[in-house]
Amino acid sequence: MVKTLYTATATATGSGRDGQVESSDRALVTDLSVPKELGGAGGDGTNPEQLFAAGFAACFHSALQLVARKQKTSVAGSSVTAAVGIGPDGQGYGLTVTLEVDVPGVEPDTARALADAAHQVCPYSNATRGNIDVDVRVA
Repeated sequence: MVKTLYTATATATGSGRDGQVESSDRALVTDLSVPKELGGAGGDGTNPEQLFAAGFAACFHSALQLVARKQKTSVAGSSVTAAVGIGPDGQGYGLTVTLEVDVPGVEPDTARALADAAHQVCPYSNATRGNIDVDVRVA
């Protein structure tokens, strides 16, 4: 059982993927639009997959920095890019995630070990493990 330290709350209104989302503290207030690839008109709004990608990338990058600090390894200039795919999966839809981890100036084997360790502690990784295909790649 997780001892909750913080709870983020957001509400979706309007037409679902063509609606709006707003966090309870109003730090996030944005319109949504369905991408053309999913049959929508596109538009200026974001979409749930972009929001998930942003959250996963930020969370994984934080986990990478945490494990690097514990191992006394500098990851200055590092970045994590998350690509979230959506497509048909049986009766519904499923997601895929590719995480591209870039750790300049760090030996490839060390960067791989850091990424693997981050994948074990990242809350997004733990939440998706066994549910979503997550491919962690090291640049």
